[in-house]
Amino acid sequence: MIVLAATPIGNLSDASPRLVELLSGAEVVAAEDTRTAVHLMRALGVENRPRLVALHEHNEREKAAEVVELARTTDVVVLTDAGMPAISDPGFPLVEAAAAAGVTVTAVPGPSAVLTALAVSGLPTDRFTFEGFLPRKQGDRRRVLGDLVDERRTMVFFESPHRLADSLVDLAAVLGDDRRAVVCRELTKLHEEVRRGTAAELAAWAADGVRGEICLVVEGAPERVVDLAAGLAQVQALVGDGARLKEATADVAAATGLSRRDLYQAALAARAGA
Repeated sequence: MIVLAATPIGNLSDASPRLVELLSGAEVVAAEDTRTAVHLMRALGVENRPRLVALHEHNEREKAAEVVELARTTDVVVLTDAGMPAISDPGFPLVEAAAAAGVTVTAVPGPSAVLTALAVSGLPTDRFTFEGFLPRKQGDRRRVLGDLVDERRTMVFFESPHRLADSLVDLAAVLGDDRRAVVCRELTKLHEEVRRGTAAELAAWAADGVRGEICLVVEGAPERVVDLAAGLAQVQALVGDGARLKEATADVAAATGLSRRDLYQAALAARAGA
């Protein structure tokens, strides 16, 4: 089988006894960086020296079939440099290939930067979405943020320390200066920092430069309050563009939270009074 094994995101003491046991008996380890894997095993006191296979973002699609075939006859432990494989790290193409080939995939759970940042952020945790890394180029980044303007769930991003300030400026520009956000830096490490504020405040703070591994947690959009008259105007605009009345009322109801029945009756009444 394939075993996705979570590794510490900073503090080595977060390695679970099960991870140490797994690595102590592993025959094959597929690692994002084989040097990092060797260092981890030494730091954990693991004397076992398994066969190491490099599995990183540049080769994982080509290597997936080979690793899946290995997993038919032996357990293959998959490691990334930190955290859970396949979560914005190498692993997903391998899991996808294994599922298609009928090879079992399991996991040894453990540290997760996404969940750790969310938990300490102070923003709502009942519903959230993980968005990975924002694009490098400003235009692409602003388009992605534009698609998230109405996202109601708390959002978690990874970000490079070199791009954090620019991303926060774009966040303030697209989602609003007053959108609450939290920068989680160096989680579980000696210099861990959790900085809370508005997007504008954090952009000003980050302008002088920030170091370390970064998670960015962003407040979801507030619920839009739309009255029936405004909703009716949206329905009429959609109908004017060629939509059927039932479809238009359904779309506006879904977007605003207004009653579909109330919108439909208001539209019929407006037609009758025209």
